[in-house]
Amino acid sequence: MKGLSRLSIALHALGLVISTAHPAVLELHTRERVALAAAPGEFRLVEKTVAWDAAKTAIIVCDMWDRHWCRGATARVAEMAPRMNTVLEAARRRGILIIHAPSGTMAFYADSPQRKRAREAPEAPAPDGIGNWHSLDRAKEGPLPIDDSDGGCDDTPQCSQGSPWRRQIAALDIGPDDCISDSGREIFNLLEQRGIENLVILGVHANMCVLGRPFSIRAMVGLGKNVVLMRDLTDTMYNSRRRPWVSHFVGTDLVVEHIEKHWCPSITSVDFLGGEPFQFRDDRRARIVFILAENEYRTWETVPAFARQALAWRGYRLDFVTASPRTDDYDFKNYTAIEDADLVFVSARRRAVPVGMLALLRRHLESGKPFVGLRTASHAFAPSPDKVRNRPELAAWAGFDAEVLGGNYHGHHPAGRVARIEPAPNAASSPLLTGVSLTGFQTPSSLYRNAPLPPASEPLLLGTIADAPTEPVAWSRVSGPRQSRVFYTSLGGPEDFGSAAFQRLLLNGILWALDQPIPPVEAPVLAP
Repeated sequence: MKGLSRLSIALHALGLVISTAHPAVLELHTRERVALAAAPGEFRLVEKTVAWDAAKTAIIVCDMWDRHWCRGATARVAEMAPRMNTVLEAARRRGILIIHAPSGTMAFYADSPQRKRAREAPEAPAPDGIGNWHSLDRAKEGPLPIDDSDGGCDDTPQCSQGSPWRRQIAALDIGPDDCISDSGREIFNLLEQRGIENLVILGVHANMCVLGRPFSIRAMVGLGKNVVLMRDLTDTMYNSRRRPWVSHFVGTDLVVEHIEKHWCPSITSVDFLGGEPFQFRDDRRARIVFILAENEYRTWETVPAFARQALAWRGYRLDFVTASPRTDDYDFKNYTAIEDADLVFVSARRRAVPVGMLALLRRHLESGKPFVGLRTASHAFAPSPDKVRNRPELAAWAGFDAEVLGGNYHGHHPAGRVARIEPAPNAASSPLLTGVSLTGFQTPSSLYRNAPLPPASEPLLLGTIADAPTEPVAWSRVSGPRQSRVFYTSLGGPEDFGSAAFQRLLLNGILWALDQPIPPVEAPVLAP
């Protein structure tokens, strides 16, 4: 019939198979998150290798429909289907049972032998509710990490809901020995008939059907089966404009983590195919490279902590280029990471850099990529001339402040004077100040002298101390021939990193520089 693999049917009819090798042991590399008894609410990542009997293993393909009511969901199913089909082919060769479960489309398959095979499996004694949907179990798993209450369509505008699916996507071959069912009772009968103890679940959507269908994760874990989710061949129904305001693909990651914490381990298709895990073409995680080399404000501690708490969970890849706090240390470790940076974040003070590193920084600017500067970045690459004299392997960029950051640094007021920080005139409506206290906040960090700013720099926040002129302490601009987005703040002392207003300002500046959406006021800065 239409949709089945003609080649596999023909070979099967002739008594031929592509391979007679059915390795008995299936080796899987699992990942799960185990609760820490000494720290409620915290988990540790556990990776291990397990061996399953292939003859006692099945793969359940959940709701890989030909069409979804959401256009984006339909496109992502189509994108992952070829890789999934290759996984299913590899699994068949190992003697693993394949169960296709495109819910609500059984009429399309009514006369197929694969559908009859599922219907005719002998009925096995089953617990009550074997065919029921399994809803969110708040007592066991708490709330989902994403808000999918609007249906989860990430398109703009959102698609109209409905039930347009008629069959499984044609890119997935249905082998002659496969089964087709969307019934929890029928699938349970098949598993009991064949002595299936182990299940690999793949398909869509991780936060809905993959968890809740009567043949899927919650149900099968409840039946005592060994269950794993193939995490690279799934997707979510998640609208990135809702809680927790992360990209669609990070939303999927968060649901996978939820499953790993509360229900079952996960694997990837690499266990069947080798190579690299599947990744959607639009799932590009920006890489942020942090240059840390200063000796006054402990940003070698505060910046990495902030980055891991505020950025890593949002899916950003983090790299660190470091030199020690010693003022004469020009040995920047890992500086070649700058070459692949989507954003460079600078917290350095009066350091020369290797010639090759300076070339990478200039190339980053010339390509139109963004910078973020923190506090001493205004004089990051302006060492005392005598310290680098006769050092041809080193270079300086004394004009970095004016040329890139758009600043006008000329010293600072004495330490110990608390500055009042308030929005600049006409800046209160800037998206960069979303969630930043507009009634003002204070900082004990010494106030830098940066006034007046060049016309191209847009002041965001101003700092004031008694008996001194007001100074700009945060601004944005576009810089260089390709118009790099640049955000700078002269705040950034150790105490500032404990301020919610500063944390939000820094997050906003990074997201704005990357041209990413700035989440609404209620969004958390640090990982929830």
